Amino acid sequence: MPLFYQHNINQDTRLGIWHIKEPESFFQEKVPVKKDVSHPAKRLQHLAGRYLLSFLFDDFPLEEIRIADTRQPFLESEQYHFSISHCGHYAAAIVSRNSKVGVDIELITPRIESVAGKFLSEDEIHFFNEDYAMFLEQWGLRGRVYQEFLTLIWNAKEAIFKWYGRGELDFKQHMQLEDNISLDGDSILLPFAFNKGKKTHLIVEGRVFDEQALTLAWVLT
Repeated sequence: MPLFYQHNINQDTRLGIWHIKEPESFFQEKVPVKKDVSHPAKRLQHLAGRYLLSFLFDDFPLEEIRIADTRQPFLESEQYHFSISHCGHYAAAIVSRNSKVGVDIELITPRIESVAGKFLSEDEIHFFNEDYAMFLEQWGLRGRVYQEFLTLIWNAKEAIFKWYGRGELDFKQHMQLEDNISLDGDSILLPFAFNKGKKTHLIVEGRVFDEQALTLAWVLT
């Protein structure tokens, strides 16, 4: 079974990552086919993500999924709140009976350094290019670890975007890292200020899977 990672956050909320190794036919036994997903790789990601929803909660009503104007999937009944993410041969999902949720999964690549200015605020740029970079250089960790943490910040902001669910967010202004990053066991805690309307303080949790060059972030409230 290619369930790569599962985390039962609490009795009502579950998170998982599926390593996609199966053919489409495996997922189609349980997942309704969405005809407008024509690219084979994207269709496989789509099927795996929805399969994972029903794996986490076996009564998840896949046939009731609708797509909002913001392209976010949802259930009109709100029986569950959920979020899905894909990259490469992986699909991630978080499902909750009573909490708003968002999840994002990304592959770690050097490209993140060249695009960081598109999603980091000025304060975040200063932190990563001055304070944090200096610390990493002292310990000889500048390359890969630097890319991991930049990817985690992108992860976190994507997860918040999905948690919000209404679109029209500025990744630099509306979502900003506001305190020191800390560790809690295997999880990395990323404290964010969400500044769209009333200011909200969020703790985004993240994980780095080194062998797979993969990062994961999720948020729930």
